[in-house]
Amino acid sequence: YTILSKVHSDRNVYPSAGVLFVHVLEREYFKGEFPPYPKPGEISNDPITFNTNLMGYPDRPGWLRYIQRTPYSDGVLYGSPTLENVGKPTIIEITAYNRRTFETARHNLIINIMSAEDFPLPYQAEFFIRNMNVEEMLASEVLGDFLGAVKNVWQPERLNAINITSALDRGGRVPLPINDMKEGVYVMVGADVPFSSCLREVENPQNQLRCSQEMEPLITCDKKFRTQFHIDWCKISLVDNTKQVSTFQEVIRGEGILPDGGEYKPPSDTLKSRDYYSDFLITLAVPSAVALVLFLILAYIMCCRREGVEKRNMQTPDIQLVHHSAIQKSTKELRDMSKNREIAWPLSTLPVFHPVTGEIVPPLHADTYDNTSMPLMQTQQ
Repeated sequence: YTILSKVHSDRNVYPSAGVLFVHVLEREYFKGEFPPYPKPGEISNDPITFNTNLMGYPDRPGWLRYIQRTPYSDGVLYGSPTLENVGKPTIIEITAYNRRTFETARHNLIINIMSAEDFPLPYQAEFFIRNMNVEEMLASEVLGDFLGAVKNVWQPERLNAINITSALDRGGRVPLPINDMKEGVYVMVGADVPFSSCLREVENPQNQLRCSQEMEPLITCDKKFRTQFHIDWCKISLVDNTKQVSTFQEVIRGEGILPDGGEYKPPSDTLKSRDYYSDFLITLAVPSAVALVLFLILAYIMCCRREGVEKRNMQTPDIQLVHHSAIQKSTKELRDMSKNREIAWPLSTLPVFHPVTGEIVPPLHADTYDNTSMPLMQTQQ
């Protein structure tokens, strides 16, 4: 992998296809492009952000990514060049923005992609590291430690870092800002020898069952990574390109000439008139007539075919009719009683003693008063 720690104007770099390319945009270099700090003697620590794009285009090439966490950290360009770009110089425009003075500085980075001798490496393994962010993994010392641990487990003759991808680019979720949680990073490495028995242990049925139950698989070489890297062995991907059958089919291209279809004959200038009355009848009149007939049939069934009260009473049991008649009669009697509200209160509801003096109060009406039709309650006078 290539590590470039300095940025210069119109600098040429020569990465290899299929090998991880990393380019660091250091803020210290771009500080010299901007005016000094307003107060003499104070150290300049201006917030600086970078914008990178392919010359003549608004964005970068598809294989090249860029990350910068904060305006006070360095920016990093990283990615894995492809064989399609071999021999074609890629000019990246780097624009630095000073967020204090709003000034800009522009530099060009010319990427000349070289072809690798044994690209692609036939055996590729992708690891998911849970306790790392992508910019932490791109540091030369951290990536070197990881490749050293993989080399001890794999024992290959050649080992290269092919690509690094953030878990957020794979659909991962942003971690909570507690306990210094990391987003995770995928690291793909390639080698020229088959996978070791330790890497094959994740394919065991016991470990596959543990992964399906969201349990950690039992990997013998995990302790060689656990001191610095927490690897999710259930997400490891092992690809053997030597066993993959190519499904590419050669495309047979023609001459690019359409077959002769004869001489073109345009339509005549004199067009005959056409009567659309029949089309109107078929489109509007016929459906309207059918709808009207259906409406009349439905109206006849709903309104003219009613059976009537007599037929209903004939089909109803006598006991049910008696109950219904009794309910109607009682309802009518209660309504008639509620209309008569001018009769005096019953004696059972009147006070016997005067509420102030305590003397016995005579009844308001004679004892011969007929109270058989008197309601239990009456409006207060």
